[in-house]
Amino acid sequence: MKSMELALQPLRRRLARLIADCLALIESVCHPYRPELYYMRGPGPKCRARQATLRD
Repeated sequence: MKSMELALQPLRRRLARLIADCLALIESVCHPYRPELYYMRGPGPKCRARQATLRD
């Protein structure tokens, strides 16, 4: 049984490397949707302060 396990080790390493490469490729192509990158949340406190001084 030991000789069979030793014979399969290189194949397991190659298969693990192939799976890792495939997962890395999938992750690089399929970016998760992150709305905070595309939408602004609105004016911040500095903008409000600047507009308040312009109104006065």
